[in-house]
Amino acid sequence: MLLAQTAFETRMLLRNGEQLLLTVVIPTVLLVLFSAVDVVTVEGPGKRVDFLAPGLLALAVMSTAFTGQAIATGFERRYGVLKRLGASPLPRWTLLTAKTGCVLVTEVLQVALLSVIALALGWSPHGNPVTVAALLVLGTAAFSGLGLLMAGTLKAEATLAAANLVFILLLLAGGVIVPLSRFPDAVRSVLELLPISALSDGLRSVLQHGAGVPWSDLGILAGWSVLGLAAAARFFRWE
Repeated sequence: MLLAQTAFETRMLLRNGEQLLLTVVIPTVLLVLFSAVDVVTVEGPGKRVDFLAPGLLALAVMSTAFTGQAIATGFERRYGVLKRLGASPLPRWTLLTAKTGCVLVTEVLQVALLSVIALALGWSPHGNPVTVAALLVLGTAAFSGLGLLMAGTLKAEATLAAANLVFILLLLAGGVIVPLSRFPDAVRSVLELLPISALSDGLRSVLQHGAGVPWSDLGILAGWSVLGLAAAARFFRWE
């Protein structure tokens, strides 16, 4: 049942034009555009793509695990899909696990696509793949918890507006494209605690600078994961 539901959730996501725009088109266009055009001043050694690729991998995780999942789940809740599935032989934990599996499958496709494009643009990644995987998994858990919390507490229309607004704000102020060093110190100290900032900074430390395990970024992501998933489990409403 779990595998069948995961496959179904994945097919539904990939057939949704808005979800494909968020998960595939926007990160890809931003990667190609900002790698080719000198619009934003980036930091660190190497080419522009070496700075941009880790941040856009983080954006891809957020677009799928948070924005896309929040919107899709919010409308499923509004139309009674979750209520009907919850009353079916499919256990509720299986449904939520299948949604997480769908997110992970989609992210694997995203990471593969963005990595191929970045490598074609001259990207030279460094670091330990296991550390990168740990950052991506913790980032997925953090954003999934926050996305399910939003979808399970707000109305569908409010979720749609809020999820897209958060996506745009974190794209601009989460260290994805614009370095956090460009912000005032007081603002930067707050932005560094956001999950998108921790994920993009951690990936950049490993992939661009070849650093070891970014424990502080992993700690921030772990904290958001625990808080988000616990809050979603406590306050999520099925109807």
